[in-house]
Amino acid sequence: MIKAKLSNEMLKLITEIEKNRYKVSTVNISRSVASRLRKNSKKKSSYASTKIEGNPLSEQQVDEVIERDERKHFLKPEQEVRNYFLALNYLEEMAGKKAKFSKKLILEVQKYVEKGASKEKIGLRGPMPPGVLFAVYDAQTGVPDYIPPEYSDIPKLLDELVEYVNTTDDHPLIVAAIVHYQLVTIHPFEDGNGRTARLLSGYVLDINGFGFNGIGSLEEYFAYDIGEYYDSIQMGLPALYYSGRNEPPHPEIWINYFLRMVRLYSDKVCELSEGSSKEEVTGSLSYLKGKEKELLLFLMSHYKREFTPIEVSKGFGVTNRTIINRLSVLAKNGFVEPIMVNERIRSYVLSEFTKAHDKELRKILE
Repeated sequence: MIKAKLSNEMLKLITEIEKNRYKVSTVNISRSVASRLRKNSKKKSSYASTKIEGNPLSEQQVDEVIERDERKHFLKPEQEVRNYFLALNYLEEMAGKKAKFSKKLILEVQKYVEKGASKEKIGLRGPMPPGVLFAVYDAQTGVPDYIPPEYSDIPKLLDELVEYVNTTDDHPLIVAAIVHYQLVTIHPFEDGNGRTARLLSGYVLDINGFGFNGIGSLEEYFAYDIGEYYDSIQMGLPALYYSGRNEPPHPEIWINYFLRMVRLYSDKVCELSEGSSKEEVTGSLSYLKGKEKELLLFLMSHYKREFTPIEVSKGFGVTNRTIINRLSVLAKNGFVEPIMVNERIRSYVLSEFTKAHDKELRKILE
């Protein structure tokens, strides 16, 4: 089992990621915008994670495949990216239920990853035929790059990993890094090990508050330099699991790499979140005319509670009917919310969107 000893570099990276998490938590994005960002992020993750495994589809093709009617026939590369997208949706649902990390969850994720494959490729791998070595082979030379543990050791190794995740006091970022390494290294399946590892390390981040609301793609950063990704996991150790990969002498090689990728990813999430928030505010105001903008600024300056059109008309210096018409436009565009009594509008309040973006709106309106 990989054991982590925190270095100054690790602590620095963890602190920077924590700061980014706080920044993202202070940015208010509407549900519709957040939903769009999450879906785009899942598409990017599906593209990047399958690219690491050699999937030939372009990012545009991946987008088209995911949006295609699910009843249509898919080629193997297309099925792979759809499977990854479905697995992300499944884990999003499990995170909402606060499902614990478990062997059942690991198996379920791999089942999504290998959907449509032969039965032998789904579930834990079994014994090989006599004289056949189960290994990850170099495509060019045919030499084993990695020889995983015996199939008979897999259940115990997975149990140890599950127990570690659910009992450790390690920082969640370290736990996610270890989950990623252990699943790739235990190599419990015939196929889908890398994708399952990336999905489940992401899940550990998510359930511990480092999922950044599902915005951004960590897999993108692993895919930027696939050689560095694999070199960091292998850590220069011998190909045989039992010759050092079970207890790597320098786990900081992998953990530092993993934290650096999360830091880069979290930087991008901050940028996406802040940019989307500004874009959303500017876009929403573009639907208002000058007089409606004036009224919105007046309401933001004078009413922190509910208000009626009649009282606003007196303070604003126009007729009650004019205020009602302008409030209708503000409500339609999400700046105020009507309070209904017996199916009639009794009064209004500033919307949560307006309150959340008070500073940005004032800066533009003033």
